[in-house]
Amino acid sequence: MKIKTFSIISLLCVLLACGSQRNENKQPDTNEQTTSKMSIFFNADSAYDYINRQVLFGPRVPNTESHRNCREWLITELTRHGASVTRQDVKLTAFDGTILDATNIIGSFNPEASDRLLLLAHWDCRPWADADPDPANHSKAVDGANDGASGVGVLLEIARQIGKNSTNKGIDILFVDAEDWGTDGNDESWALGSRYFANNPHQPGYRPQQAILLDMVGGHNAKFYKEYFSIQNAPSLVDKVWSVAAQSGYENYFLPQIGGAVTDDHVELLKVGIPAINIIEFHPTNGFNPTWHTTNDNMTAISKETLKAVGQTVINYIYEQSE
Repeated sequence: MKIKTFSIISLLCVLLACGSQRNENKQPDTNEQTTSKMSIFFNADSAYDYINRQVLFGPRVPNTESHRNCREWLITELTRHGASVTRQDVKLTAFDGTILDATNIIGSFNPEASDRLLLLAHWDCRPWADADPDPANHSKAVDGANDGASGVGVLLEIARQIGKNSTNKGIDILFVDAEDWGTDGNDESWALGSRYFANNPHQPGYRPQQAILLDMVGGHNAKFYKEYFSIQNAPSLVDKVWSVAAQSGYENYFLPQIGGAVTDDHVELLKVGIPAINIIEFHPTNGFNPTWHTTNDNMTAISKETLKAVGQTVINYIYEQSE
């Protein structure tokens, strides 16, 4: 799904370690507010159900019925929560020559507002479980519960909350397609949908002031380090989001160290000058979540506690910026 860069990690982990104090004993409950800042409650049960619904469609691989059915459902859900929805239907050429029928889905709240925050996640699935420990599974598509569906599920719950709790900030939720049809050693083979969006915005002149990507945000005991490209290009946004996480009681999830450089959808936004960061589970010593690109990336890989930590942090950031 992405390329991992390890050569700089050992140095950066030391250089970018921050002074935030970790509280090893504090584990926020999924059904309780942990600080007074949580004025808008993120429902992890609802996010979990949104993820499960995606998985029930089957692997959302472009050019499949599961992909088409999930696309229509995503559009319906964003519309139901009050977003103004735009779709970008585009044919994209994969590294192997396959023509992908892809759709980027954009749901906008307060479309008239000039100050805009873009939240995004990829909704497609890896066509091959090529990291599976069993070679017999390498040709199978993955369910993508964590790798794809978790970010989408969190953003759908955020959309539901925005629909119920007005904000004066312009919020755009982007479900980007064709992220995961890539191959090792070719950075340009990944993130095809976000590359198209970055160079062909859904509205002329569209340029959000900030963008936050959610990727693999549902794993058990997940740790979210500060991703290298994010902190290199949008350090103030990284620091603010991680600060909100700590203030909200989730410092055990959002760690104040660098985790590595990850080629992902946010990089395409950075290329066109949009300050973008990536909230992604990434371990400096062993890389991505062990279910990554395997047949084990199913609903058993999803933790409501992790969904709560990420979703509540983003909700708190949105409404704090709206004050």
